[in-house]
Parts: sequence; structure tokens; C-alpha cells
Amino acid sequence: MPVKLHVDRISLRFGGIKALQDVEFRVSAGEIFAVIGPNGAGKTSLINSINGFYTPQQGRIMFDGRDISHMPPYKRASLGISRTFQNIALYTNATVLDNLMAARHIHMKSNMLTGALFWGPAQREEIAHRRRVEQIIDFLEMENIRKSIVGTLSYGLRKRVELGRALALEPTLLLLDEPMAGMNVEEKEDMARFILDIHERQGTTILLIEHDTSLVMDISHRITVIDFGVKIGEGTPEEISRNEAVIDAYLGKGEQG
Repeated sequence: MPVKLHVDRISLRFGGIKALQDVEFRVSAGEIFAVIGPNGAGKTSLINSINGFYTPQQGRIMFDGRDISHMPPYKRASLGISRTFQNIALYTNATVLDNLMAARHIHMKSNMLTGALFWGPAQREEIAHRRRVEQIIDFLEMENIRKSIVGTLSYGLRKRVELGRALALEPTLLLLDEPMAGMNVEEKEDMARFILDIHERQGTTILLIEHDTSLVMDISHRITVIDFGVKIGEGTPEEISRNEAVIDAYLGKGEQG
């Protein structure tokens, strides 16, 4: 399979703190690739570097063979990279439907005038985007909350809305930053099912950061492990479960919460 994402020996520093040190891996197109490691290992710094929130001081980030290392986040989104956040970042005073529609902005061509008048091409475009959003709502089984205010929803449902918003960008690379953090067992099972469905039905390449190692082992094709900003292992779930360096640094300590 062709390489979708190549994180090429990146290093990221904040003053004297080395968040990432010479981290390198490749994610193949259509793969579910997981990044695991203890708290403070640098996982979120890594995902922030991939989507453009941080700019590493060294190394490159290649997406579909293109160097995006210095590209701003909105341009990376337009290329097909979207993400969810460890801490939910939604418009809490807006409805589920409006949150998903807001994510369609990168695909909208109408200008302020035609949008305000809402006629002709602008009206047809709005209808097409709303149709796509309704498909996502159906896919994530959110029909009964589509007009609910996000701030009134349970934590698990808000996580689902955030996944829907990421899908509304129509990504070819989906970055999931601890999508199951804080969820109960039933909510985790639902989220895992949705992730697998996204992969199988849409062929989306997924990079997943998650602390639930048993779940990661179940749904990932390959895994990279980082500790103190350094990559200490990579391989299939079976290979990672037998890697002594990984066991000593992470798996042998149990889940880190």
C-alpha cells in the first residue's frame, strides 16, 4: 500500500523541554495506526504537529508525498486531514446539526453575498451540504439528538458529535486523540464500532491515540510506542505485546488512565 503519512525524524522542543526526539514512522493508506505510551510521552504533541498546531524544529511531515511541515492547519484540513481533540472542542450553545454544518466550511464555495441572499447556487450548495451532514448523523446513530443543544448532551454523546464533525470535513486521514477517554464500557464499544465502520466503509486512514491498550490491540493494524518523546517500539499488536522495551516502559505498568 502507498504511504499516506510519513513522520520523518521530527523533533519538537518547548524551551528546554524535549517533547519529541527524532520520531519517525510511516502510515500506509487505508491503515488503522495507533500511537501509545505513558502520560506525558508526547502523543498529543505528535498529533498537534501532524495537523499543524505545532511546527517541529527538525524533521519533516509528508502527506501523500507532499511536505506539509510548514503548512497552516486550515490548508492541511483542505488536503484531507481532520482530527478530534482529547478535550472536547465543540460549539456547546449550538445544535448537533449546526456543529456538523460548521465543519463543512472548507467545502463551501458561496460568498457572503450569495449566502445571505440564499438563492440559486448558494441554495443548492446548502442543500447538498445538509444532505451530507444528515448522512453522517445517520451513520453515527444520532438521529434523536440532531437538533439538541450540544451543551445539554452527555459526555459520550459529545464525543460522538466531535467524531461526526471530523467526518464532515471528508478526511482521507483521520487523527483521533483519545476518542474514548472518560467513556464507560458501552460507550467505548460503540466508539470502537464506529471507528471500524469508518475504516471499512470509507477506507479512511486512521491514526489513533488511545490509553485503552486492549482496545488498541483489537482494532489496530500497527502500533508505534513513544516514551519521553522517543520512539521505543513499532510493529503489529502481537509484536508490540512481546516487545520487552515496551513492556518495561508501558504495558508492564498497566493502563495509565
